[in-house]
Amino acid sequence: MNIRHAYIGLLLGAALGICHPAIAAQGKGDKVAPAADNNAGTSTSLLPGGASALSETHGDWTVNCQATVTTKTCTLSHQQFNKQSGQRLLAIELASKSGEDAAGTLALPFGLALSNGITLEVDDKKLDGSLQFSTCQMVGCLVPVSFDGDVMPLLKAGTTLKINAVAADTQQPVNFTISLNGFGSALARTAALSGD
Repeated sequence: MNIRHAYIGLLLGAALGICHPAIAAQGKGDKVAPAADNNAGTSTSLLPGGASALSETHGDWTVNCQATVTTKTCTLSHQQFNKQSGQRLLAIELASKSGEDAAGTLALPFGLALSNGITLEVDDKKLDGSLQFSTCQMVGCLVPVSFDGDVMPLLKAGTTLKINAVAADTQQPVNFTISLNGFGSALARTAALSGD
């Protein structure tokens, strides 16, 4: 099984709400405000019900779409927050037009050994290869991710996506776990909404 690196020019701008300010600013318990109605005076909308924005919960994943008169961008995402401070610990945002593959960005907290990169596991099955950090921004340290048709069935059937990293100060392993509850339905919905 292969994890292809997605080093797409401005992928970071399309990930983690940098392109979607409502997602980037979203804290625990925040509501995503509807985008300005760019369809005013027209009967054509790219989202159901004539909406200019859509947010749905699928288990532990969220589907978000933003639309203008001519374009729409739909993603599925998962975020985790510190229970005491409410600060975001990690986030992953993916886009998929087919539901058979997906690409996006993973944001992890500061303090990791960036040169070591990360490895991924679905349940206890290690995925081939390692992924490298591309940069660190205010949202955290970013890793472009891409899941192909070999990996996608594992994600749809799995219960957890495990991220293995190394702490910069101690060089000790650091592990993060993302629930895959709702991943399959969120992926299918994102692909359906992304279609023409």
